Amino acid sequence: MYCPKCGTENPDDARLCGSCNWVLTGTSITARKPDAKTSGLAIAALVLAILSLFTCFVTAIPAIILGIVGLVKIERSAGQLKGRGLAITGIALPAASLPLVALLMGILMPALARVRMIAYRMVCGTNMSGLGKAMLIYANDNNDVFPSPSNWCDLLIEYADANNVMFRCRGGSDGPCNYAMNKNAEQLGPSASADMVLLFETEPGWNQSGGREILTTDNHQGEGCNVLFVDGYVGFVGTEDINDLKWTDEQGD
Repeated sequence: MYCPKCGTENPDDARLCGSCNWVLTGTSITARKPDAKTSGLAIAALVLAILSLFTCFVTAIPAIILGIVGLVKIERSAGQLKGRGLAITGIALPAASLPLVALLMGILMPALARVRMIAYRMVCGTNMSGLGKAMLIYANDNNDVFPSPSNWCDLLIEYADANNVMFRCRGGSDGPCNYAMNKNAEQLGPSASADMVLLFETEPGWNQSGGREILTTDNHQGEGCNVLFVDGYVGFVGTEDINDLKWTDEQGD
């Protein structure tokens, strides 16, 4: 017989329900089996599976998990739960879409990586522009002479309100500073040739100075590097144009 309260099947001669201890009366013996309920997990799996088509498959994995759990509960419910078809659909729909997700990710990931690289390049240029302004502030306060290449980082922090963020390129290796000062800029100020290199990208370090020999394009996937010129302009110089950079005040005159 079935318990009229919880629907659990009990032996015909039972007087108490083995599940809820409900007293089984004579009318309970002839009570029909309660109607099966639709599994809430199966319904949720189907809803999430449908939503996954409109949310870039964000809800696909939860739909599969709920569908599997729902199927297990339906099988163990002894007919008290239904919705096997809903659960199976909740599992099959996102599972069938996973190859499409993999294909889309294969297309989008290179594009996203490219966007991130361009963003790093722009932030790097902004930081270098900030250092250029700090250079001019220092020169204005020191007889139109740029900081000494031997300790230019320290001098900009101490006398020109530069901060540590300005010295970092997000695309480069971790380090205190991803830039170097043109060693030939010592004793030169804003009156030097406008197109002469003042700062450029290099490997991580501090108070670095030099020339073409320590310039690096690794911070931007080998495509080039940001360069700060004496006139304060910051430009991204492609690898093919690096050899044309002006490193001395007389070069090219």
